[in-house]
Amino acid sequence: MKFRPCIDIHNGEVKQIVGGSLLDEGNKATENFVSKQDAAYFSRLYADNDLKGGHVILLNPSGSEYYEKTKEQALLALRENPGFLQIGGGINADNAKEFLEAGASHVIVTSYVFKDGRLNWEALQNMVSAVGKDKLVLDLSCRKKGDSYYIVTDRWQKFTEFVLSKELICELSSSCDEFLVHATDVEGLSRGIEENVASILKDSPIPVTYAGGVHSFEDLDKLRELGNNRVDVTIGSALDIFGGSMKFEDVLSYMNK
Repeated sequence: MKFRPCIDIHNGEVKQIVGGSLLDEGNKATENFVSKQDAAYFSRLYADNDLKGGHVILLNPSGSEYYEKTKEQALLALRENPGFLQIGGGINADNAKEFLEAGASHVIVTSYVFKDGRLNWEALQNMVSAVGKDKLVLDLSCRKKGDSYYIVTDRWQKFTEFVLSKELICELSSSCDEFLVHATDVEGLSRGIEENVASILKDSPIPVTYAGGVHSFEDLDKLRELGNNRVDVTIGSALDIFGGSMKFEDVLSYMNK
């Protein structure tokens, strides 16, 4: 298990939000923390601690009045340490190369591939053709409906018809280099992980990162156990650098044990 840090950008600022609260209309979200530092600061912090493979997420859609400010922050982070961070949020086959040329190691895609609730295989192949399998991360972020966890798109607002499962992960693994999975029902709440989601991810044949709800070292112990030490982790609101109680340095020490 590795620590994969994050830089979430909303309305041109680095912040931590409650995942399920994000709305395109009015560019609204329930905020846990708004940083006084820009995205480049966090990029330097992560690079100084050799935390490669973290992700930058643009939380405004391209039509938003804040999109250009959010994109500007994202590009600052990428250019600060080329080849170090991944980027997601509104990525498609037409704009992906711009972010790779700006310094992203990978592009992260959901909505472009899962269109109108369905998996668009042509769009997936377009992404593979545009950037290569080794530069593509598929975001399988999910929300619970009934007894299952469904893939959600458009900044986690729209349900698809696809259930997160071992079978789906194995099927898609041949088309990408990694997976990123936010358990969005607990994202930003710091109330513990979605254990069922973590258990599904343990059988991924390629690297996979879990995000959502981590708020203690007991959570990390649980994720390590449920994921057979093969599932990487993102910690957001719980970190002291984002206003939480888990010290960044202590998390690094934990991961290095």
